[in-house]
Amino acid sequence: MSRRLFPSLVLSSLLMFPLIGNTGSITTPQIVAKTTAGAFTCMRWMPIGMCFWLRCSWSGCRVRTSLKVGHYNPDLVVSTYNELGGNPWVEIRFTLGLAQKAAAAGLLGSMLSVPVESAGNRTEGSNNRLDHRNMVFRETDAIGHPVASLSGVVSGTGLICHSQSSSFLPYFQSGLDALSWRQEVPEIFYPASLIPGLREIGSWPLQTWGGVYPRTGWTTQAEEPKAAAINAQRAGDIVTRSGQPHVYIPLSGGFPGGQKVWPPGPLMEKNHRTGTWQMLLPRTESSCGTFGTNDLASLNGWGGGKVDAGGDYVWNLWRPYKCCRRRGQWFLFSIDWLPYPP
Repeated sequence: MSRRLFPSLVLSSLLMFPLIGNTGSITTPQIVAKTTAGAFTCMRWMPIGMCFWLRCSWSGCRVRTSLKVGHYNPDLVVSTYNELGGNPWVEIRFTLGLAQKAAAAGLLGSMLSVPVESAGNRTEGSNNRLDHRNMVFRETDAIGHPVASLSGVVSGTGLICHSQSSSFLPYFQSGLDALSWRQEVPEIFYPASLIPGLREIGSWPLQTWGGVYPRTGWTTQAEEPKAAAINAQRAGDIVTRSGQPHVYIPLSGGFPGGQKVWPPGPLMEKNHRTGTWQMLLPRTESSCGTFGTNDLASLNGWGGGKVDAGGDYVWNLWRPYKCCRRRGQWFLFSIDWLPYPP
């Protein structure tokens, strides 16, 4: 199925289902509204330079210029939740949740031990007091943002960069990635999974939320919002890279001929120049930031007021782009007045 056809099928199917979800749910209109509310601070739009093009015709060739801009696009909606197929994004839960559960219960369920009815929020360990009892498992989905495809509509102005993401496209669903997300194969064999201090979200060893590796649904974190954030960071880490040992679609879409685009690189923890997060659920935030905040001196901590009773968490992932409008047949070069992202 093509990336252009999938969003249209999802949109048509939305008419079959109610848009109002229960507690711990979020709808497409709500996601769009919350994204719009945070766009002023999260988008960080600014003119950053000039592009030079060579345009030739029967009368000769000349150099033309276009403005080079930089800004962040809301590429993905990343959800972490407990029950397999229970994405808090209502429309995705109705359109893709059943398929995800069926896949896990079918072929994957026959190959692996995949609990279907209650796949999430499980703990490991026996009653022995020496065993760990705080290892928690969660499902995680990374879906193309509802407004991502709109960037292609306005990209012709040269003021908005075309996104790599396609709206409603499921780039990652942990239920379909059972071997890696549940069984940690081959994630457990990466050096960052074996050596403490590598790829930490936070500052190891005094202040760390947890490691990006192994990129699985299992976390050891006493604060539930931080545990969910670790899962979101891991999913973002996977989809922004190619050739990962997971079942997913890389976030590497092409761009139209009307623009020269410099897309963002792979997501890195604690680095706002590769991407920032905006919480949508359970608490709506109108600003963006990275995970790993040092909250040791805070009375409430980073997770204060962000605990969801049902264990459902949703974020926007904003990623930085640079672009300029095509003004000739051949791109020559560009100059930057300002570094971007700042």
